[in-house]
Amino acid sequence: MSESAVAFVAPPEAARRKTRVIVVANQKGGVGKTTTAINLGTALAAVGEKVMVIDLDPQGNASTGLGIDQASRGVSSYHVLMGDNPMGDAVTPTRIPGLFVIPSTVDLSGAELELIDFDRRAHRLLDALETFLDGPAPIHKFDPRDTDERPLDYILIDCPPSLGLLTINAMTAAQSILVPLQCEFFALEGLTQLVHTVKRVQANLNPDLEIQGVVLTMFDQRNKLSDQVAADVRGSPLGEKVYRTVIPRNVRVSEAPSHGKPALLYDYRCAGSQAYIRLASEIIQKERAAQASMPGRSVHQT
Repeated sequence: MSESAVAFVAPPEAARRKTRVIVVANQKGGVGKTTTAINLGTALAAVGEKVMVIDLDPQGNASTGLGIDQASRGVSSYHVLMGDNPMGDAVTPTRIPGLFVIPSTVDLSGAELELIDFDRRAHRLLDALETFLDGPAPIHKFDPRDTDERPLDYILIDCPPSLGLLTINAMTAAQSILVPLQCEFFALEGLTQLVHTVKRVQANLNPDLEIQGVVLTMFDQRNKLSDQVAADVRGSPLGEKVYRTVIPRNVRVSEAPSHGKPALLYDYRCAGSQAYIRLASEIIQKERAAQASMPGRSVHQT
């Protein structure tokens, strides 16, 4: 799929809605969080949604995977959290029309220690995000290719593989969590720990937070363990939130970041890219149903 093929197609007026903020989180590393954030964002943009990815992982892999090199990351998510710059200063267009990113730098690795002394340290991202979304500057001003003036449809926050203060900031700023879950033996154990953290955030910081869905990643149809894990997760208390779409283990998806491209640009026809397109469709359907049942809901209600 060429870059020009990822063209912006504005949804009809009736489909437009308030910005939805979704955290992509799992405290386990290597489960496909960043891959999911990058390719889901690309798939949503490809069908006409306006999307921004916030890279909140000090490794900065989401920024790299979207083609933003280190030299181009002048203002990052670190500067936004520290209050050094407003969020608008960090917005960076990607090569995909309708897809923007707040990049990360290694400075973010010390943010959790620095934030300890800040007031509202768990609300830093929320405060910056609400100021940005309520501000006078529309998102399209950051990309000359974008002539549509409607606001962002989705914000995806890519979190580090931990449940520390960066992830707590993301959960406080969001309405929902998307959980990538690798098809491996200890998958349910990690999911249980994440659910406990979500409940604590709901009780103390963000009562509107909910688990939006669980997506099974790195599924290997040749491996019986993958089938067993998928069956166990679907049979768990969160089973109704597990998406039908399963992301397969796919070499082309793994290769794409080294080329600074989402898999959908690197190889649109590969099994992984097609799976993320199906996942985007499922998420759009679920989110529109949620919007219909909650008219007038803001980005975050306090």
